[in-house]
Amino acid sequence: MPNAIPRLERSADAGTAAVRLLGDWTAPQLAAQRRLAQLEADWPADGVAWDLRDAEQFDHVAAQWLWDRWGQRWPEQLALMPAQRAILERVARFTVAPAPRRRATLRALYLSLGGAVLRGLDHLLAFLRLVGQLAFNLLRLVRAPHMGPWRDFTGHIYRIGAMAMPITALVGFLIGVVLAYLTAQQLRQFGADAYIVNILGIALIRELGPMLAAILIAGRSGSAITAQIGVMRVTEELDAMRVMGISHSFRLVMPRAMALAIAMPLISTWTTLASLAGGMLAADLSLDITPRFFVTQLPQAVAIGNLGLACAKSVVFGVLIALVGCHFGLRVQPNTQSLGEGTTASVVSSITVVILVDALFAVLFKNVGF
Repeated sequence: MPNAIPRLERSADAGTAAVRLLGDWTAPQLAAQRRLAQLEADWPADGVAWDLRDAEQFDHVAAQWLWDRWGQRWPEQLALMPAQRAILERVARFTVAPAPRRRATLRALYLSLGGAVLRGLDHLLAFLRLVGQLAFNLLRLVRAPHMGPWRDFTGHIYRIGAMAMPITALVGFLIGVVLAYLTAQQLRQFGADAYIVNILGIALIRELGPMLAAILIAGRSGSAITAQIGVMRVTEELDAMRVMGISHSFRLVMPRAMALAIAMPLISTWTTLASLAGGMLAADLSLDITPRFFVTQLPQAVAIGNLGLACAKSVVFGVLIALVGCHFGLRVQPNTQSLGEGTTASVVSSITVVILVDALFAVLFKNVGF
C-alpha cells in the first residue's frame, strides 16, 4: 500500500538540487496534526528544481500552500503534470495579494468620529420615536382598556418581578453587610457608632437600593427583553405581525414598559429591605447596635421623602430599561451575530442610562429628604 503522507524528498541530479513531492497532497492529509509544521521544517532553500509528477494526488489546497511558499511566483525549474499545471495556474490567477495596511490619518479619524456621531444620533432618534409611540399607545389603552394586552402584562410582571426576588435579596443583603462593616471601621475611631443608622439609611434607601435593583434588572430582564424580540426577528415573527397589522409597539413594547414601571419600585423596596437587614446584622455584630435600636432610629434618621424619591426613580429606571431593551431588540438583524451584539449593547446601554439618570436625580432633588 503506497504511503499517502505528503512529504518532500531531496535529490541531486547532474549537480542540481531537486525536490520531489511524494504522497497525497490533499486537504485531509495536510490538515493532520503537525503535518504542515513538518513540511515547513523540511522546506529547501531557494533555487532548487521542483518535481511534482510523483505526487499521487494534488488538489487546490496543496497548490495554494505551495504557491504561497514559493512567494507567489513560478520556480525557475518545475516539472509537473498537465492537470497539476492547470490547478496551479488557476490558483495563481485568483490569488490576490493583501492590500497594504494604511496608517490612520487625521481625515480617517475625523470620518470615523463623524460616523460614530451619526450612528449615535440614529439610535437617539429611534429611541425618541419609541417613546412617542409608547405615549400614543398608553392613550389608546386608556380609551379602549378591553383591547389591551393584559395577559402579556401580568406575565411580564411575574417574570420580571417575582422571579427576580431571590437574586436581588441576596445581592442587597451582601451589599448591606459590606457597607456596614466598612462604615463601622471609620465610626469606631470617632465614637460615633450610633450614626451608622443614618449612613446606612440614607445610602441604601435613597441611592444604593434603587441603583442595585435597576442594575440587576437591566442585566437580567433587559437582556431577556432584547433576546426575546431579537429571536422574533430571526424567526420572522415580527414580519408576520406586521403583515397581520399588529403593532409592535402596542403588543411588545407597551406591556414590558408597563410591567417594569410597576415591578421596579417593588423590587427596589425589596432590595432596600434586604440591604437594611444585612446592615442591621453587621451593625449588631461589629458595633453592638441592636436591631431594636436600629429599627427605632431609622424613621428618625431618614425622612419619608427619601423613600418617595427612591420609588419615583425606580419607575423611571424601569421604563428606561424596558425601552432600551425593546429598542435594541427591534433593531436586531435576522442573524445570530446581530442578536448577540444587540443583547450586549442593550445591557451596557441600560446600565449606563440608569447611572446617568440617577446622577440627574441626585442633582435635581438634592434638597429632598434632608
